[in-house]
Amino acid sequence: MPLRMRTPLPSLDGVPTWINGGLPSAADLEGHPVLVHFWSISCYICHDVVERVNAWRDTYGPQGLKVIAVHQPRGPEELDVEKVTADALGAMGLTQPLAIDNEHTIVGRFANGFVPAYYVFNRNHELRHFQAGDKGYDRIEAALSRVVSDEEAAA
Repeated sequence: MPLRMRTPLPSLDGVPTWINGGLPSAADLEGHPVLVHFWSISCYICHDVVERVNAWRDTYGPQGLKVIAVHQPRGPEELDVEKVTADALGAMGLTQPLAIDNEHTIVGRFANGFVPAYYVFNRNHELRHFQAGDKGYDRIEAALSRVVSDEEAAA
């Protein structure tokens, strides 16, 4: 079942391959809003819009946002960890922690069926916004702005 609003942030553990610092600890995430971004090496939309994701990381990171990327393979040809890592660090320009979820461990906990997909959690790690695809980035931006400024806590 897909995550519903106010659902707690699912566990991110159980994935053996992390790059860019590894699995963030509970202490690293505590009290911080979190954006979990799912993408795939073969997804042209993911590559076309990654500059937006990286801009959110760079804009809202200093305000406390933690961004976590999850590579969601869509077929056996996407299981090559070296290729995914090269794409993530090269063309994608990802510097945030990245889970290479070849077993769909995190994907399953989120019941995520889309790439790209964006899950915005507030400082209490409750889901406050979900979006998939290549439209409506203004809504994601508005959700990020709310969770970093704590405006959504009053809603």
